[in-house]
Amino acid sequence: MRKNIVAILLVLAILICNGACIQKVEANQPEIVAVDGETSTDLGLQSKAAILMEATTGKILYENNADEVVSPASITKIMTLILIFDAINEGKINYDDVVTTSEYAKSMGGSQVFLETGEKQTVETLIKCIVVASGNDASVCMAEYIAGSETEFVRMMNERANGLGMTNTVFKDCCGLCDSMEHHTSARDVAIMSRELITKYPEIHNYSKIWMENITHVTNKGSSEFTLANTNKLLKQYEWTTGLKTGSTSLAKYCLSATACKDNIKLIAVIMGAPDYKVRFSEAITLLNYGYSVVSMYRDKNDEINKEIKISGGVKKTAKIETEKEFVYICGKDEAINNITKAVKLEKKVKAPAKSGSVVGKTEYYMGDNMIGEVNICLMENVRKAGYVDYLKKMWYKYIM
Repeated sequence: MRKNIVAILLVLAILICNGACIQKVEANQPEIVAVDGETSTDLGLQSKAAILMEATTGKILYENNADEVVSPASITKIMTLILIFDAINEGKINYDDVVTTSEYAKSMGGSQVFLETGEKQTVETLIKCIVVASGNDASVCMAEYIAGSETEFVRMMNERANGLGMTNTVFKDCCGLCDSMEHHTSARDVAIMSRELITKYPEIHNYSKIWMENITHVTNKGSSEFTLANTNKLLKQYEWTTGLKTGSTSLAKYCLSATACKDNIKLIAVIMGAPDYKVRFSEAITLLNYGYSVVSMYRDKNDEINKEIKISGGVKKTAKIETEKEFVYICGKDEAINNITKAVKLEKKVKAPAKSGSVVGKTEYYMGDNMIGEVNICLMENVRKAGYVDYLKKMWYKYIM
């Protein structure tokens, strides 16, 4: 009887050792990138609404009337561009596809690149026309090419906006010509869609940083050059500018969604309803300078984590593991970056069969006592469960070979 009890205790001990026991691992502090400067919330803005967002995390650094319903004017085209890049990403259209200008697209007023009925341009050229010169005619060309009609494209725009949680937004056209409050948004919603565009499709900056570029009109009247001039004057006024979109109508006044990148920190400054075009640019610079004065970036690649984990009952004794992604956290003015700590929690052993991509642990990050995020640690390979033949082979190589 006593021998049986001893045997049972031994089996339990083995099972406990092989189980998914969590261990805490002391970790080195990762790289810290900080931007020093003054901190002040008295920005004295004249614009109707404004917001400042850090793009990587979506953290709001400043806001004023950010949820007030306002007219977006040509900032509308940010959503148009999202749908264009969605279609490219999904393989529905290509950059070198040729698009024919319809009579309706040609009839657009306001800001335009003067496309003629029947004129053919590539998708990429039309993207430049939209981003650089804010072409209403180019926007409608792309809307019709993707959805068949502007009406259907606008339905898609509103559907995409709802999916992003843009609760104060309703689109009535694809370019912002609609000078009615039926077509509306908010500074926060503009920041949300700007973030979606620049983080999901960073290639937008290949176009939004163009200052001037010529396109060629080829029509029945012959061939002629047309110069696209960027409406975003921040490109010449603020050295870290990367985009993004201007807009103005009599109802909307002067609007701007400005994006910038400094020391790997990406900011989005939205100005809505500025009294004139100079104010929208100067107040965007005020927001961006404020942002870079109060934020600091904490980055961690978890390089010090053991690259292998033990496998129980598999054809291999260990398997490769890796952190799922780099952890990035943006600290605002009221957060001390030195208060961030982390704890690595990892299973001691993984029972076979083990599948690549399986989560075997995580790294938790804390600001003081509050957890601010976590990153999974995953298996990087499959490990098959060992069978009788595998054990026989091991015995053969160990004792006979």
